[in-house]
Amino acid sequence: MPRIRYTVAGDVESLARDIIEKLGMKWIKAEHVRFLRSSGSKTSAVARIYGLPRTFQVAFNLPPLYVIEIVSEKFDALTPEEKVRVIVHELLHIPKSFSGGLRPHGKAVNSKVVSKLVERYFSAKPKR
Repeated sequence: MPRIRYTVAGDVESLARDIIEKLGMKWIKAEHVRFLRSSGSKTSAVARIYGLPRTFQVAFNLPPLYVIEIVSEKFDALTPEEKVRVIVHELLHIPKSFSGGLRPHGKAVNSKVVSKLVERYFSAKPKR
């Protein structure tokens, strides 16, 4: 049975930080969000987000933390716009309370909201 391999996805983290800044997602503490690229997974998902449960935060005296896993076989084949779309979608799962919990699909996380934010991202002027 093949093992899933994980590597740090610095390129995706850089893109996500740019997205967070340009879209004004001030509630996201980028220093507490990490990105991993996985390979060898059989999932149909392009990306997944994990939040550190409150029980672990309290037990180990840790702040809320998030990991966004990018599935290499799916994500790396996407166009630049599709990659932004996936990252925006995953970031929207982080609640404004930045508590370690996750927002479900629905009012705050849906394709209409994602599309508006992606359009706004690409129309934003680059920082000088």
